[in-house]
Amino acid sequence: MFGKLSWSAIPFNQPIPLITSLILILVITGTLGLVTWKGWWTYLWKEWITSVDHKRIGIMYCLLGVVMLVRGFADAIMMRTQQAVAVGGSQGYLEPEHYNQIFSAHGTIMIFFAAMPLVIGFMNFVTPLQLGVRDVAFPTMNSVSFWLTASGALLVNLSLFLGEFARTGWLPYPPLSESAYSPGVGVDYYLWAVQISGIGTLMTGINFVTTVLKMRCPGMSYLRMPMFCWTTLASSLLIVAAFPVLTATLAMLSLDRFFGWHFFTADAGGNPMMFMNLIWAWGHPEVYILVLPAFGIFSEIFSTFSGKPLFGYRSMVAATLFICIVSMTVWLHHFFTMGSGPAVNTFFGISTSVIAVGTGVKIYNWIFTMYGGRVRMTVPMLWSLGFIFTFVIGGMTGVLLAVPPADFLVHNSMFLVAHFHNVIVGGVVFALFAGLDYWFPKAFGFRLHEGWGKASFWFSFFGFWITFTPLYILGIQGMTRRLQHVNIPEWQPMLVLSAIGVGVLAIGAACQVIMLVVSIVQRDKLRDVSGDPWDGRSLEWATPSPAPFFNFAIMPNVEGEEAYWGIKLKAIESQRLSEEPEYEAIEMPVNSPVGFFTAVFASATGFALIWQIWWLVAVGLIGAIAGFVVFAWRDVHEFHVPAEEVARVERARRASREALLERIAAEGAPA
Repeated sequence: MFGKLSWSAIPFNQPIPLITSLILILVITGTLGLVTWKGWWTYLWKEWITSVDHKRIGIMYCLLGVVMLVRGFADAIMMRTQQAVAVGGSQGYLEPEHYNQIFSAHGTIMIFFAAMPLVIGFMNFVTPLQLGVRDVAFPTMNSVSFWLTASGALLVNLSLFLGEFARTGWLPYPPLSESAYSPGVGVDYYLWAVQISGIGTLMTGINFVTTVLKMRCPGMSYLRMPMFCWTTLASSLLIVAAFPVLTATLAMLSLDRFFGWHFFTADAGGNPMMFMNLIWAWGHPEVYILVLPAFGIFSEIFSTFSGKPLFGYRSMVAATLFICIVSMTVWLHHFFTMGSGPAVNTFFGISTSVIAVGTGVKIYNWIFTMYGGRVRMTVPMLWSLGFIFTFVIGGMTGVLLAVPPADFLVHNSMFLVAHFHNVIVGGVVFALFAGLDYWFPKAFGFRLHEGWGKASFWFSFFGFWITFTPLYILGIQGMTRRLQHVNIPEWQPMLVLSAIGVGVLAIGAACQVIMLVVSIVQRDKLRDVSGDPWDGRSLEWATPSPAPFFNFAIMPNVEGEEAYWGIKLKAIESQRLSEEPEYEAIEMPVNSPVGFFTAVFASATGFALIWQIWWLVAVGLIGAIAGFVVFAWRDVHEFHVPAEEVARVERARRASREALLERIAAEGAPA
């Protein structure tokens, strides 16, 4: 009845995952108990769980991403400390099989369930506001996308308590991932968690391609869109192009494991190298799916805190689309050493070097944006400046790896680990922290504490370099990655230094937690009453903070490249706002539980497939299909926001802007 599931699936003989699981169960039980005691279930159900508001879905994506970021960082702490102590005669505190699960889970979680939700969260929250529209193209599908991602994250965390996770690395290369060499459920947890969340991500890509191409406010032509909208479009196009490849590849591996097919089993006519090509045909565009929205965040921040339009806007658009296209032609540099031949290696080496040109254009444009501007050293600006330094060095090591003879020397070494984190942490994580500080007031109505934010940046910046500089050195000295035990004592000092760096990073993370707590306590002091705390230049700053669920009482009419900046300057010059319009009722989509129910049945189906509980598979699939049928046959699709409610919200916003104009007139200060 329960397939392969039995009491032996609980890791009673492994104290670390068992204790971690028990702590998580206590935390979850305590949280559910608190929500029940406070009577918050009705509020959570109506306002969050069933919400189709793009802003609330974006916040939930970011919350999921932060939770999984903490989980992935915990795995990183264990890896670095294990390697620091497991040198020579010491075996460390992690058994080899457990260590293999940790580094596999770390990569999987950080890419699929931390970075992706955070990036998509910002896309969700910011893009419709910057486009001057009230929601995304398909609001209910947006909810389904989020809950499918949450379903995949749930399955990954279930592997802590029931069974095991994959021991194959964050990409399950055959033949190691085939059932003959990985007979347990670890690879199955990976396959179904990633496939379920990948479907949600593909739906997100379709949603945002449609939103950006078809739902801009009046007057907002393509070359008047903020850069973040361009990078959202490019990232979404890559999602639509690349994620079906991932889904098909993992589906083929699933058929190999479940039914004994032979797509990738070399001894039965399959080809493991086909898996390598397919998985990296998705895998390298995935890097740009993450980093392009990060570039968009930096573009907004450099322009805002330099008090200038973005330098070379059109060249930035061209560079974004150039990266989008060329990113599909570089995947083979991940296996230069696999014998593809000099002609193939040369082509992919050149394409990998050429893609750096697009990034170089962006770096110079950001620097020129700051040149001659009134640069304000806020927390988002510090993260952005730290990004330029870190990402340039990471990019240079990437160009080095793009040269096949050099790649032969450091392939599969710690040098590669350092390079990848140099790019992803310096490019994506720094952007996410910058964007969190930048858009937090728009989401919650108050700013984050500046002092603790700066402390977090400096600890994180130096902690990053203390962690990964030793890994560059170890890679050049020949240390390969994924070692549970190191036999060369001369490597230990660098491994210890790297572990110290992780400790400094942990202090930076603690500063961020303190920053959030202090900001909540002092929220009245940090309140944003104007809706424009940073003197912004794009349309999200034209709304109150936090923005109302309908975003705009009256659809904006864009007349220049910087939509909100032109409106603001006109108001400052004339010392008055535009005439109050005639308010009308607004149609907004109704909330829908279909996303949540789909995730419940998807989680049940994924869990059942992992443990081969076939009756539960049938129940899950029928339930998911039934949910969509009920949604398709619903009678009410929108509700009307009365004109009086629209007028009330808009008049409060206008009152705050009139007070700001009076202050500017009295002080002679800029907005």
